[in-house]
Amino acid sequence: QVIVKSMGCVILAPLLNEVVKKAKGLDQYQAAITHLTRTCRPNELLDCMLEIIEGIDPGAISETILALLPHLQSLLRLDEGKAACVGSTLSALQKQLSRLPVPYTEQQEEADEYGLCRCSAALTVFTEPFVEVVKRTDGNCAATAEDEELKIELLKCMRSLREPLLEAELKHDRRSPLWLFAVEIMVTLSAIKEPLPELLFFSSLRKNILMDNNQFKEARACLAYLLFVQLITIDNFPAVFHVFILQCNMEYISQLLSKKESHLLKGLALFTKSLERVQDNSLPVSLLDLKSFYSNLRRVLTDCPIQHLRESGLQVFQVFINKLDAEAKHKFFCMLKTSNHAGIESYIIKNIRNQFELSMKWGNANEWFLGTEFISLMTLVLCLPQGAQTDLLSSMDIMESLNLLRYVLIRDEELRTNEDVWEELCRIKEEYLKMLRVCISISRAYYSSELKALREDQKLKAKARDAARPTKLVKSITVRKEKVSNMSPEVQHQVLQSALVTFDLMESLIVRIEEITEE
Repeated sequence: QVIVKSMGCVILAPLLNEVVKKAKGLDQYQAAITHLTRTCRPNELLDCMLEIIEGIDPGAISETILALLPHLQSLLRLDEGKAACVGSTLSALQKQLSRLPVPYTEQQEEADEYGLCRCSAALTVFTEPFVEVVKRTDGNCAATAEDEELKIELLKCMRSLREPLLEAELKHDRRSPLWLFAVEIMVTLSAIKEPLPELLFFSSLRKNILMDNNQFKEARACLAYLLFVQLITIDNFPAVFHVFILQCNMEYISQLLSKKESHLLKGLALFTKSLERVQDNSLPVSLLDLKSFYSNLRRVLTDCPIQHLRESGLQVFQVFINKLDAEAKHKFFCMLKTSNHAGIESYIIKNIRNQFELSMKWGNANEWFLGTEFISLMTLVLCLPQGAQTDLLSSMDIMESLNLLRYVLIRDEELRTNEDVWEELCRIKEEYLKMLRVCISISRAYYSSELKALREDQKLKAKARDAARPTKLVKSITVRKEKVSNMSPEVQHQVLQSALVTFDLMESLIVRIEEITEE
């Protein structure tokens, strides 16, 4: 017995290897490990177990953890100075779990090939008795320093919010193993009476949870997502000041929107839910000084290669616009009209029209979309950045600009009451249309000559198919970041023909605008 107590730790690893390999006599090996946990010196045995965890073979992570966890739990429950030991054990376990691939689909979760789901469930069971200890002593005047330390060590469960939960697809209606793991972590935070507002909005690294600042921020970003999007333990959160919560969440939203796809989805969802709680037309212009409110979202709209994320981003973009008050909308439109991105500028012009139309209705008039401030917006809209050299093919917001001008002239009753405003609008219109006609004329001549050259080249090739003459046409034309010269002759023909049709549409709109002005 003395020999086993003093030296039994050295046979733990070989015994565990047999358990992992599911060798014959598995029950005997398990019984032997159980005997060691009751006989050996706890500190020495714990150090041995932690060494085994640190040195786990990458192909046996889940099997080793699942085999060790019950014995680790038994050992720690016998240990008097358990707080620090629980913390070091949680850190070692989570470090290994972060190495396991995260399942993304329902089929992958059901198969659980690498054991992450099983290990997450086992980790929840492992922490339960220690959470119960904190719950029993919480609020008790006789709670010891050891109990407080155990509460702080249990906060290390937040590491799992960053890895693997931030990577996982979590849906309330699916109730996957990782979803249940997320629920258990949130319940644990509530059970140990850790205030969620303090963790989210006023937290610091004073609590030793072994994460650097960036990792801690990502863990809290996942916490905010679970709380406000998935509504896990939302009843424990006193959500009263919705604008304040939106401002605080922007830190996490920006963090998520600057990452990969799984993070982007959570960031967009958190942004949407944070905005939905805010009353329409209520966000003040001062918030636009916080670049985080639009810079990362704009990056998603313009640079993200994944279509469904761009579409989701556009929906959030519109919700954000709806929440701004009139002055903030005006400033926001001015900022993004200079974004040098035709898609965003076109979308902004549609919103300017909507606000102008709303202001024309009885009881909704405001200075930002009717008076002199509206003229400042129209100055930005009715502008050709490169003058007569503007590339009309890539600046497709021009059609939206013309449509807005036509609509404003049709609904001119309010504007005509202010003679100065009306005269300034007419002056801007005349200068814009004059320059646009010149630009259309130059562009039409250029595209027509390119189309003619392309047709002639195709005729020559048809006559002499054996003469390998590479097409060296339309070199400088680019459509949606792709050079037309890299396209097949048939596609080149379609692009050039479509450009000429677009110029015709622009010119017909100009004629209609001039007719309205004369009337």
